[in-house]
Amino acid sequence: MGRTQSYDRDDVVRAARSVFWEQGYEGAPLPELERVTGLNRSSIYHAFGSKRGLFDAAVESYLDEIIRPRLSPLTVDEVAPGALEEYLLGLRTALKQPASLPASSGCLLVNTAAAPIGRDEAVAHVIAGYRSELRSAFGRGVAARRSDLDGAQVATLADACTGLVVSAFALARVDAAGAADAVGTAIALVTGSPQS
Repeated sequence: MGRTQSYDRDDVVRAARSVFWEQGYEGAPLPELERVTGLNRSSIYHAFGSKRGLFDAAVESYLDEIIRPRLSPLTVDEVAPGALEEYLLGLRTALKQPASLPASSGCLLVNTAAAPIGRDEAVAHVIAGYRSELRSAFGRGVAARRSDLDGAQVATLADACTGLVVSAFALARVDAAGAADAVGTAIALVTGSPQS
């Protein structure tokens, strides 16, 4: 009778997520995924169906464990006036520390959007949903901070902040200072004061 191997699915997904985040879907070799997860190829395929199934689980984990908790102050019923500025300041601080994995690797979903797998319809749908989630949270943050703006101005500013943050995530791997500057510009727009 064969031995049943036990593992923590969440730990496996987190380990794989770090590889996908650092190397991308196409660049993540199965032997490396086996090494970091502690599962062999057949166990990965049994648990997730394929490398792509493991990637999909890693993306969902990224949204649930990384993105949504950081955006949560911007998604509550009553968003604090300083919530968006605080989010952006935290992001800028992280980007100024390029030795940390998240900062040096940018955003898993922005990286994925620029990779071949980003053209996959299901993946593109997840990326579009992420951008919409980010834009909605920023809109709520702008509205809470800038009561002097009308709805159209709030929408325009939220779009600008979203674009600047996505740009920062795209730059993070190659120009950490430029990425931090892009976030600084978003902070200046939100606060209505010159970049600090």
